[in-house]
Amino acid sequence: MGKQAAERRLDDTEAKAVLRNLRVSPQKLNLVAQMIRGQRADKALATLTFSKRRIARDVKKLLESAIANAENNHQLDVDRLFVKEAFVGKSITMKRFRPRARGRVGRIEKPFSHITVIVREREEQD
Repeated sequence: MGKQAAERRLDDTEAKAVLRNLRVSPQKLNLVAQMIRGQRADKALATLTFSKRRIARDVKKLLESAIANAENNHQLDVDRLFVKEAFVGKSITMKRFRPRARGRVGRIEKPFSHITVIVREREEQD
């Protein structure tokens, strides 16, 4: 009995990794994701290593995870990988309040976001 195995949604030359509920706004995270889109995997890792943005460390760990998934789960060649997609989505938003003058409150929103990285193996070039 049990559930049928879900069909693989990616090509055989692709692997992905997902990081959920990251404590940063999607807009800021997308700036980091833009830096690595379309780059070779080793160049993207170098870009994230020397980025000044705080969230680049977490995105770097995610990219390393996607590369490890490609190597260990799908037997892809690490030297031929590039970042095919890096997209960001909204998650929850924590609502907090700050006291203001005359008994009022100022609303503070603390957004969370998701990021997905898909790496793909480049075809042989002549």
